[in-house]
Amino acid sequence: MPTRADNQLEDSQSAVTTERAPDDASEDPTQAPDQQGVVLGSRSQTTIASLTIFVLAIFVGFEIITKVPPTLHTPLMSGSNAISGITLVGAVIVAGHSGGYPWLGMVAVALATINVVGGFLVTHRMLSMFIKRK
Repeated sequence: MPTRADNQLEDSQSAVTTERAPDDASEDPTQAPDQQGVVLGSRSQTTIASLTIFVLAIFVGFEIITKVPPTLHTPLMSGSNAISGITLVGAVIVAGHSGGYPWLGMVAVALATINVVGGFLVTHRMLSMFIKRK
């Protein structure tokens, strides 16, 4: 004799099999609704999230830099040059991408190159202060 739990199990299984499966070819996966029916991936949400991360990164960076003692500025410059090098690699990848705005990628390459070269010049100048003169 089937119990109430068996009936509920059968009902839930039939509900699962009667749901419509999304057609992969016709639907955009970035526009798929989540469980609450909210459309994910809208451009405004992405822009707001990006700006929020950017502003938070500014605050965190400012707090970190102001807390560094002067004796550690040279190693900090060296580390920031490494990060600038990663930025330069990313700019080259964006410039080589076939879609979008290739001129923007070239501007990013130019600015990242200036940042890396300037960082190395400043680091070299800071390190030269520690060399003993004869």
